[in-house]
Amino acid sequence: MEHSVAIADRAEKVIARCKRLASITETSGGTCRTFLSDAMRECYRVVGEWLEAAGAEVTIDAAGNLRGFYPAAQSDAPRLLLGSHLDTVPDAGAYDGVLGVILAISLLEMLEDRKLPFAIEVIGFSEEEGIRFSTPFIGSRALVGKLDDELLNRTDTNGVSVRTAIENFGLKPAEISQAIVKNDSLAYLEFHIEQGPVLESLGIPLGVVEGIAGQTRAEFIFLGRANHAGTTPMNLRHDAMSGAAEWILEVERVAKREKGLVATVGRIAATPNAANVVAGQVRVSLDVRHKSDNVRARAAEFLAVQAEEIAHRCGLTVEQKVLLNQPTVSMDPFLIDQIEQAAVKANCKTHRMVSGAGHDAMILAENIPAAMIFLRTPGGVSHHPSESVSVEDVAKAMECGMFLLTQLAGSAEFQKRMVRA
Repeated sequence: MEHSVAIADRAEKVIARCKRLASITETSGGTCRTFLSDAMRECYRVVGEWLEAAGAEVTIDAAGNLRGFYPAAQSDAPRLLLGSHLDTVPDAGAYDGVLGVILAISLLEMLEDRKLPFAIEVIGFSEEEGIRFSTPFIGSRALVGKLDDELLNRTDTNGVSVRTAIENFGLKPAEISQAIVKNDSLAYLEFHIEQGPVLESLGIPLGVVEGIAGQTRAEFIFLGRANHAGTTPMNLRHDAMSGAAEWILEVERVAKREKGLVATVGRIAATPNAANVVAGQVRVSLDVRHKSDNVRARAAEFLAVQAEEIAHRCGLTVEQKVLLNQPTVSMDPFLIDQIEQAAVKANCKTHRMVSGAGHDAMILAENIPAAMIFLRTPGGVSHHPSESVSVEDVAKAMECGMFLLTQLAGSAEFQKRMVRA
């Protein structure tokens, strides 16, 4: 392994690149890149140049995923997938998703044109956060053949569909099936910041993800009757905002009663959204997560019933739609063990953990073995401009990654997978 100064220099370069990409944004005063926006096009140009300089052949698939193929020693060898997402939430930090892509590129650079028994494909997913179309994982769903017509026909707030966004980017929706991972794909590995405080509390730089908690995402629309705020008596109102507010507090109460359950209303939109008008409609989001699918399902069902009861009591009606019902996903046991062995070689303690956040790895795991490596997140802060990583932790992740590639290249078990592929 390279000496510590060289690794630290490379880690500094990784961080600088993440900050460079944070400056590519579709909004002023903060970082925001949504699915196939102009900012994503520029992001792809910059990341594509880094991939090509590292020896990869760069393409963009029909779902807008940036893909860099680094060949193996033999042309017909199977491939290992490395990556994460390049889109962001509004007012984002510099490392969520992006760090995983840049670390993968750095590993290619550290190979210095050395070829392994397997090829490496670095993937920068076009969409993971679910911001533009209120549904997540558009990029990774394409790789497992689940970018269907219903999803392609979803529209953003400007009435532009996913299908049209793809066409406007210069891609062809009819070719989406070509984005599906090939039979020669051995596994998917993703580096990602933890986005929480656990590793920092333990004083450990890297975590090994055993599983990713399932999540339910839904939308509720409380429907009442808009009316003048000054002339409508309280007892004669059908106030959608009042009903929605009562339900939002119930969401918090339910989540606090169940250990490990988290439930969030992160978005609310009132109509007509005027200070002097009783709200006639309120649209709210719901995000429920738990490592147990049964616990999550019970909570989501209970909250749906509560929405109906509250609406009835307030003289309202309520409509609901489930946008995502993603089961808990276990990571591959063999890859988990390999990551831990690599971390030991890098003189790094690790901690096995369940991710409360969703990741592209949970989608890829439906089709191929998948695993994740978490980096400590200072302060546990993510989805915020103050999100950060340390040079030392990035360096440890790079060392672990290189040991992992070397182990897989010489692993008898991985050789068996390569033969099957």
